[in-house]
Amino acid sequence: MRGNLPTEGTDMEPITVFSSQTVLLPRADVDTDQIIPARFLTTTSREGLGDALFADWRYDGDGASNAKFILNQPESKGAQVLVAGRNFGCGSSREHAPWALADYGFRAVISTEIADIFRSNSLKNGLLPIVVSAAFHEQLLAEPCVVEVSLETRTVRLVDGPHADASETFEIDDFSRYCLMRGTDQLGFLLDRVDAISAFEAQRDDTAPA
Repeated sequence: MRGNLPTEGTDMEPITVFSSQTVLLPRADVDTDQIIPARFLTTTSREGLGDALFADWRYDGDGASNAKFILNQPESKGAQVLVAGRNFGCGSSREHAPWALADYGFRAVISTEIADIFRSNSLKNGLLPIVVSAAFHEQLLAEPCVVEVSLETRTVRLVDGPHADASETFEIDDFSRYCLMRGTDQLGFLLDRVDAISAFEAQRDDTAPA
């Protein structure tokens, strides 16, 4: 076999079907520096980055919690779905942004528009970015509620609240869906096929001209 393959990918919690309370952050154009400020980018580890999520809004200048910010309010505790305003994740490319959201405990972000690079980084790191219509988004923003997210059927459904049972399908490519449902990343996908890769490389070596 040519070269050496890495020995492990990144294990993530599989996403199939789950229900969660929503956290509402209806601000538009939330960029990656607001998701996690640049001063927290000195680490290559995901662990602990959830503490820095939305740090400039979540804490005051002395590091104390800002009681007015949504993540510091009791009803947000344990929530796994963030409903954000349009153009979420814009700005510079930084993988730490989905890392911070996932480390905090979010499994999905829902908006009418999600920046392309942030969306790509999220799909590779166990965070499901969901784009919905303006009308369905308005229903989600009516008030915090419980939603059911299903990657099996590619749907979001409101479980309670004023628009209970409203639902909408969302788009996701088949490869990203496959990886998220199995809790693996692109490297893990390849490593699951290491025997087939080795066999293919050996076959090529055997048939190569002398």
